[in-house]
Amino acid sequence: MTAKTRLRLLLSVPAIVLIFVFMILPITNMIEMSFRTPGTSEPFGPDYTGMHYTRILGDGYYWGVLARSLLTAGLVTVLCLIVSCPIAWHLSRARGLKAVLLYACIVSPLMTGVLVRNFGWMIVTALNGPLNETLMALGIIERPLRLLFTQGLVVLALVHVFVPFMVLPINNALRNIPESLTEASASMGASRMQVFRDIILPLSFPGIQPGMILVYVLAVAAYVTPALLGGQMVSVMPTLIVGELTGTFQWPFGSALAITLSVSTVIVVVTFTMLTSKLMERAKA
Repeated sequence: MTAKTRLRLLLSVPAIVLIFVFMILPITNMIEMSFRTPGTSEPFGPDYTGMHYTRILGDGYYWGVLARSLLTAGLVTVLCLIVSCPIAWHLSRARGLKAVLLYACIVSPLMTGVLVRNFGWMIVTALNGPLNETLMALGIIERPLRLLFTQGLVVLALVHVFVPFMVLPINNALRNIPESLTEASASMGASRMQVFRDIILPLSFPGIQPGMILVYVLAVAAYVTPALLGGQMVSVMPTLIVGELTGTFQWPFGSALAITLSVSTVIVVVTFTMLTSKLMERAKA
């Protein structure tokens, strides 16, 4: 082993330790906890069992909550993509002060704490909140709309905070597209839709793919927003997991729910990555 190799191994030790302590060890502990028997006077018993996974797989309620969580995250991801594409395009072409202002507007949702941001949504969408009062004053509605504790509000609030995570990767990909390429296509008679379909969209895939994966994973794991804005009316896996871990202190069953959500998310992400990778290969060809 050369001195250079030993130096590389030595420098990698801190990263390996951090990954082991903060990632591998907690996941291993959660997997082990998910097979523990329920405890009587303690959160878990001394023996091991697979009854928690049997309970999850055999109960349609948990299947429904899992499907709602995955579909909600998918809807949030698609909406973020639709909103982010035009924003990222203008940001990639902006220069100077305009670019600075656009960056500030995009990252502004991340400058506010998650609790403050969600309480703001609760105030705005309350029955006697500014939104309902404005709509009633304009004569658009006759009675207040029940917006709080609905699936739509949860999706809207998640899109609000996750758009920056989609805009920035797409922006980086669009900045690598030479303006001369789109100008040359337009000068040869290509319409704006053709330029977008044949040039901009394929070349922006390296930013769209990681952006969608990042937003999807964050949306699946979101807890505070569904808990505050959805309440008991919108049940998703993260709120169910936290309820089992801290409410009923059923650590083994809560861990089994968490592992089920994690495995399902990994399957979705891997499938999406494989499909989009093929699309990227075709676009390059």
